[in-house]
Amino acid sequence: MTASTDHDHDPDHDPDHDAHQHQDRDQHQRHGTDHTADSPVPRSLAELIDVLTLVELGTAHISVTGIAGQDAASSIGATSARVFEGQSQRMPHGRVFGGQVLAQCVMAAGLTVDEERLGGPRPIHSLHGYFMRPGDDTLPIRFAVEEMRDGGSFSTRRVHAVQKEAPIMSMTCSFQTRADGLEHQVAMPEVAAPETLPSLAELFADSEDPRARQLAESRPVDVRNVEGTMWLPPQGEPAAEQNVWMRTVGPLPDEPLLHAAVLAYASDYSLLEPVLRRHGLSWTDARLRVASLDHSMWFHRPVRADEWVLYAQQSPSATSGRGLGMGQMFSRDGVLVATTAQEGMVRVKQ
Repeated sequence: MTASTDHDHDPDHDPDHDAHQHQDRDQHQRHGTDHTADSPVPRSLAELIDVLTLVELGTAHISVTGIAGQDAASSIGATSARVFEGQSQRMPHGRVFGGQVLAQCVMAAGLTVDEERLGGPRPIHSLHGYFMRPGDDTLPIRFAVEEMRDGGSFSTRRVHAVQKEAPIMSMTCSFQTRADGLEHQVAMPEVAAPETLPSLAELFADSEDPRARQLAESRPVDVRNVEGTMWLPPQGEPAAEQNVWMRTVGPLPDEPLLHAAVLAYASDYSLLEPVLRRHGLSWTDARLRVASLDHSMWFHRPVRADEWVLYAQQSPSATSGRGLGMGQMFSRDGVLVATTAQEGMVRVKQ
């Protein structure tokens, strides 16, 4: 579950590849978005939308042994979990991209927040997750959602992403009915416009390297580094900060939960890059071992993931084989829409 490289969570792990056991989707209720737009959608984006279209399998009931009484399960605060399933994007290295699991957890949790029962929209405002194991991109992932609390304004959910009978990610997230209150924000940095910067597709259009081809052809999000891509040797003086423009390669349906999920997906691409940039490293350095450990995100204001978003990133610290990345996301007109933080394992093999 790595940022930017799409590498696996554990670079020393070598999971076996079980045969892909397909579930019969027709017998379950489909949730999310089936693309039916009039204009053609790029294949990579259509695949992402399909990955974020989850199937509800049913409800898992939690039982507790060793505690006397009929309320044993409720005594630990959970009696059941709604179970969803989603497919995985194929990756060159065979591991599930961490941003995909982030986004699917957001979708699964959001699908349990019943707007009609709660009296109106209640969008996500924060998430905190831990990556625990690498995922196999040939297998689907199941998501068990515990409905922890529905209050007057806030709803809390806990999601476990499970594959091969073991959790690969655990996330807690919160949703809030929008309300009036105090308002302030930091200013957006002044940087070059996205139209003046090359896309990865333009940079690597003629490359024969399979990783470069994947970057050029398969990503559903257009990512443009203001200071230059980290897939080439970094230029200039080492600095623990950078700015990245991003948006999907085509339009998305008008569903706020989907836009939040896609923004979470894209947030995992590059958040550890300031760590590398500070030390003059690039993703092509064969000595590099990087894996995401955790990820937090706060959604401040409404945003569209299919419009340009500036991702201002910094790394305040790297120590003990770990690096910390932090970021602020701004809409093109300067509105702060989200804040992120991620710590990752960052090692340089000697």
